[in-house]
Amino acid sequence: MDAAVDDGVDVLSLSLGGDSEPYHSDPIAQGGFNAINRGVFVSCSAGNSGPDHSTLSNDAPWLLTVGASTMDRSLLATVKLGDGQEFDGETLYQPHDFGSKMLPLMYPNANEQSSLFDVRGKIVLCDRGQNSRIEKGQVVQFGGGAGMIVANAPADGYATVADPHVLPASNVPYAYGLKIKSYINSTASPTATIIFKGTAMNTPHSPAMASFSSRGPSQITPVILKPDITGPGVSVLAAWPDITGPGVNILAAWTSAFEVFSGTSMSCPHLSGVAALIKKAHPDWSPAAIKSAIMTTAYATDNSRGPILDERRLPADLFAVGAGHVDPPKAMDPGLVYDLTPQDYIPYLCGLYANNHVRAIVGGPVNCSSVKSISEAELNYPSISVKLPAIHSTPVSYTRTVTNVGAPRSTYRAMVDVPEGVSARVDPTTLSFEKVDEKKSFSITFRRRGGRRQGAVEGQLRWVSTKHVVRSPISIILE
Repeated sequence: MDAAVDDGVDVLSLSLGGDSEPYHSDPIAQGGFNAINRGVFVSCSAGNSGPDHSTLSNDAPWLLTVGASTMDRSLLATVKLGDGQEFDGETLYQPHDFGSKMLPLMYPNANEQSSLFDVRGKIVLCDRGQNSRIEKGQVVQFGGGAGMIVANAPADGYATVADPHVLPASNVPYAYGLKIKSYINSTASPTATIIFKGTAMNTPHSPAMASFSSRGPSQITPVILKPDITGPGVSVLAAWPDITGPGVNILAAWTSAFEVFSGTSMSCPHLSGVAALIKKAHPDWSPAAIKSAIMTTAYATDNSRGPILDERRLPADLFAVGAGHVDPPKAMDPGLVYDLTPQDYIPYLCGLYANNHVRAIVGGPVNCSSVKSISEAELNYPSISVKLPAIHSTPVSYTRTVTNVGAPRSTYRAMVDVPEGVSARVDPTTLSFEKVDEKKSFSITFRRRGGRRQGAVEGQLRWVSTKHVVRSPISIILE
């Protein structure tokens, strides 16, 4: 990372990471701080350990932490059962000569290991998990199987993946897998075929969160909302070295210049590219300003005009989707930005760590005894997180500062939405700017209102002008 910064890059794209750990022990956090201190934007994968909460990595606030979601494109492979039921799944491998003949269908569960040797000429139903989906197909192919259905595990829900299988196959949602198993158990001679339909566009409920996309809250600083953003990370078509196949030595004969892959390692470069476009259009913007532009212009609804869904087809929470799905054209012109300098992070770091640890992060001399520390929630961050203790307690207030990067002589009005049981007041409710780069500050005050509900709830703050909507998600923990 340091070498890349010395080489003069504008954006660092890091499709890698490990377990969440203290920033002074995290080389990506340290290298990232050096990068932003030199004006270099850093985009990082959130990780592929979802859907459990508190599984993400690369959670330092000076990094853009990127989750993964689907696109409105599917590579369809429909499973048709002998009783006429049909279930849509996905696969990259789309053979034209599989035919429509019904073949014997079997489910070799864990208690019937001997049946693994009796798959010749059959379509085999396999459960997702433990080993790779492609490897399952290799085993079925080795036994002479004609095809494979990969049924999602409960955690994967409706999130399917188009893999480069070695034989005709389809990855189906968990609910569909249950119905296929029920059919198998209902007849002495179950049959099925797979109908390969190729590329289908305008997939409903897109984008949707990938089940594997790691979730927040951050283990280090849970009151900074992470991930920051989500982007395309499922079944992504990308360049691939033609001397290797998909994965490591999976298909020795496979030679292709392009491949389809899934993961936050695929969504991260999308956001890196968006950051590069913004940097080209606005070369004087800081990494924090670019990050703010990406986050405050993101959208939180899918192409069915409902909320972005998770793998269960339930509304995805902020710990999955962050500020929302990236909207590149709008990110080029956000209207207002929440800016931060590298020095602005030092009071926050001094509130977290001892002096020597802060020095290890920032790579220079720091004297925390002369610095008034702040909590993570007090950073001028584009998203807002707040913990509200019991009813009738003291209100919680935060101050934010926005910079006008839109037109001069513009006015924004505050619109805040919070759930029942919480009140939020913005002061002032109107921000008027006379010139570009002018800064204005406001406070937002939260208070509990009745009820004994506990847990995480969500809201949003929008600054609205005649041209722009600057949206900040609000994560509220009711204690």
